[in-house]
Amino acid sequence: MEIRELYAALVDLHGEPDGAPVEHGNGEGVRQLLTTILSQNVADTQTARATEALFEAYTDYAAIENADTDELAEVISVVGLKNQKAERIQRALTAVREETGGYSLGFLDGMDTDEAQTWLEDIKGVGPKTANVVLSFGFGKPSFAVDTHVERLSKRFGLVDETATNERVHRVMNRRVPDGIKYELHVLMINHGRGFCTARNPDCDNPVCTRYCSCEVCS
Repeated sequence: MEIRELYAALVDLHGEPDGAPVEHGNGEGVRQLLTTILSQNVADTQTARATEALFEAYTDYAAIENADTDELAEVISVVGLKNQKAERIQRALTAVREETGGYSLGFLDGMDTDEAQTWLEDIKGVGPKTANVVLSFGFGKPSFAVDTHVERLSKRFGLVDETATNERVHRVMNRRVPDGIKYELHVLMINHGRGFCTARNPDCDNPVCTRYCSCEVCS
């Protein structure tokens, strides 16, 4: 499949998405990292509630890093895997502090995308999705993030093998998707996955699914 043709078909259906919101100034890259860790395997509403609770409970990143881990887990308990995520958050903050002497991911701006992704993934508990989200949304780097919607569509549209792991989907899609449309295609595939090509009871009566999808309803 020609990726740009899929992109054009999604734009025709959903409209051109806005450009990537770059939020790395004033420590926002760190906030994006923590928020993305919280979002692992949970719905957006739970992530928003946990993020709000986290930043209401602690005054700054140092307080989060140095908090009692069990206490931190309770603060973010609305999300699943609260204990693991509390540990991941504190490990991530420690890694940033040891690298910079403070709490800023601004140094990633000066790295190429692969180098920056490797640095992030070296933090235990930070996988390809988390790293790609931070680099794409936080720094505007050409990085293609794969959430559950994007992974499902990538498989149904034949972009990756149906049995591919999430990590492999990240690697394949980052190679296949041109840098100039990585963020935009990510947004379009999420919109399509939420609105039409859902996990259950998909609405296949649309030109994108008719042309590209191989789910049970379409095939």
